[in-house]
Amino acid sequence: MPSFDIVSEIDLVEVKNAVDNASRELDTRFDFRGAEASFELKDGVVTMTTESDFQLQQMKDILRAKCVKRNIDANSLESQELVRVGKSFKQNIVFKQGIDQPMAKKIIAKIKEAKIKVQASIQGEQLRVTGKKRDDLQQAMAIIKQADLGQPFQFNNFRD
Repeated sequence: MPSFDIVSEIDLVEVKNAVDNASRELDTRFDFRGAEASFELKDGVVTMTTESDFQLQQMKDILRAKCVKRNIDANSLESQELVRVGKSFKQNIVFKQGIDQPMAKKIIAKIKEAKIKVQASIQGEQLRVTGKKRDDLQQAMAIIKQADLGQPFQFNNFRD
């Protein structure tokens, strides 16, 4: 029986490259000259540190642009709350990976809503979609791609 898996994964090597490129751009930008501003990547979380919240927003835009150039979906960036430590501001950016339970239920609801003859089951942080016809599976893929669920999804392990 044909099947495929729906996953949400990010290449951490590309994230590291995007953070390195963003750090290099900080060094060359005139508006950050003499300012204490930095990006730090640790365990898939990017920590941005700077002297003002306005600069923090600019840094977030720089990081988002570098991620897009590296084919990392901008929807996968999730900003944590802004923390003020002394005279500096810090903010963590987390990259969404895996499909959590509420998101998996939304995806299954979208598939059932379309009334396609496929079954979807949750398997950890991914979903397995099975059906009798390959065309039904491809239609399910199209529905997931069109649905704006706020997270990037990849389809792998397609078996015929």
